[in-house]
Amino acid sequence: MEVKDIVLACIMVIGGLAFFLYGMNVMSSGLEKMAGGKMEQALKKLTSNWWLSLILGTGITIVLQSSSSLTVMLVGLVNCGVMEVSQTVVVIIGANIGTTFTTWLLCLMGVDTEGSLWLSLLNPEYFSLIFALVGAVMMMSKSEPNNKKRDIGSILVGFAVLMYGMVLMKDAVAPLKDSPDFQALLTKFDNPVLGVLVGTVVTGVIQSSAASIGILQTLAENTGTITFSMAIPIIMGQNIGTCVTALISSFGVNRNAKKIAVIHIAFNVIGAVIFLTVYEILEMAIGFAFSGWIINSVGIAIVHTVFNVLTTILLLPFAKWLEKIANIVLPDKADGQEEQHKHHALLDKRLLTTPSVAVAECENASQRMSLLAMETVLMSISLLTNYDERVVKKVYKNEEKLDSYEDRIGSSLVQLSTRALSDHDSQVSSRVLRAIGDFERLGDHAINLAESAKEIFDKDLHFSDMAQQEMQVLTDAITEILQNMHEVYKSLDEKKAVNIEPLEQVIDYLTRDIKANHVKRLQNGTCTINTGFVLADILYNYERISDHCSNIAVSVIETSHNMFETHNYLSKVKFGNKNFNDNFERYSEKYKLPGMA
Repeated sequence: MEVKDIVLACIMVIGGLAFFLYGMNVMSSGLEKMAGGKMEQALKKLTSNWWLSLILGTGITIVLQSSSSLTVMLVGLVNCGVMEVSQTVVVIIGANIGTTFTTWLLCLMGVDTEGSLWLSLLNPEYFSLIFALVGAVMMMSKSEPNNKKRDIGSILVGFAVLMYGMVLMKDAVAPLKDSPDFQALLTKFDNPVLGVLVGTVVTGVIQSSAASIGILQTLAENTGTITFSMAIPIIMGQNIGTCVTALISSFGVNRNAKKIAVIHIAFNVIGAVIFLTVYEILEMAIGFAFSGWIINSVGIAIVHTVFNVLTTILLLPFAKWLEKIANIVLPDKADGQEEQHKHHALLDKRLLTTPSVAVAECENASQRMSLLAMETVLMSISLLTNYDERVVKKVYKNEEKLDSYEDRIGSSLVQLSTRALSDHDSQVSSRVLRAIGDFERLGDHAINLAESAKEIFDKDLHFSDMAQQEMQVLTDAITEILQNMHEVYKSLDEKKAVNIEPLEQVIDYLTRDIKANHVKRLQNGTCTINTGFVLADILYNYERISDHCSNIAVSVIETSHNMFETHNYLSKVKFGNKNFNDNFERYSEKYKLPGMA
């Protein structure tokens, strides 16, 4: 081959690899969007069972088309404190089986298409073009109200681009078949250590075992010069090289998250060392007839699958030992830094690589924020009748946490807004983004109530018996609306959500009536001006707290119906709505001020 031919072949291989990686990314993004937040939910719910964890790791890897992506996701979830290290071990083992799916898919490139139209259509080189056309039409379609059709279209187009990359690489390496220099180069790969090293380095550089195995399959299929003895060490090295992404992702995370990368590396290195050692010893002792055979893409897929399945069978019973290895390499510290770091890693940026998981985790974080907001307000309310400086400090600390939640969740959602999200994830993002502002404001009102409580305590103020009874009725109503708000946001129950607005209206009327009653008591001398100022502040904050609870409930209802016109919605609810009127009457009767008819 001339220098020009070599240069052009290298350019085609690089271009083909670029198309392959891009197509894989597009296809996996489409699959991920269709899965929505189900992957994250499944990871947290099903990892208590070994076999379910194994299946889960396999399935998610097939969806993501990358064991490295799953490992990065696990690093992020552990760094957030959402998952424990022990829950991830078997999932990581299952990921190694899932990564064989792409290898088998690429085998279709080697289907012999001569003399048969139907066999030709089995070759992705041809049917992927049909996929590309169908996918493009689906992506341009606007007839469907949601993005599901476009997501399917992106999967088909991504697959077509991936296969076009394989075709480019195949055409680029085809002339190497008759090159003496290339054949001389390949003889050096008879050294198993060199084969493992090359497989590791190439996979580590492109950070995709599927892509590196695709290159190996292309070389094997189109040059006919690669033997089983050459391919086996390279494949084992490729499994080790795929750990590079997890290793990189472990920088800047807590100690537990780093253990995920250690487990991933340990599993692949131990498997490669054991099986390569056994293979080489048996090869020297008895000699395998197939070692000198020319390997094709199917042979590579078989070796890759057998290696990963046997490694899983061998090491699965020792899953706890893999965790122990990680604990030995990275022993826990007893200085409490991990707990502090867990808070700072509230929403790990590594989760942004899988948007649907990041959105689901933002939603989970907002639910924790909802609980924290409710508890903080109730804490501050208790200070009005039982002042405690320790509780005051906790209220202030919680308010800072709520500010941190809003900042981190909001920043993550803004970054996610630039990604292509499914309709479901877009709705979740909208609801969470609207709700976190209300949660943060609830924290502010908790501070205001704590300050009112301090004023009552410092000035030794006392409300009249009637004022205390009235405030107790209002406090009970505020407590119920806060508890209902959290339950509604946690369960996303529309039926419960529509009950919050009638209670909010009752609270508005209660604050109005208490203000009017205070003026009367002020006139007859049973209440003082000083208590009036504090009472006005408390009533204002109570009213605003109920307003924010109403906003959160409305956001749950609106996003479920994909509408964002709060004013129009509330107008329809309040006027002429039988359900609203019935609930309003019920709450009015339940929270009736003493002395009211």
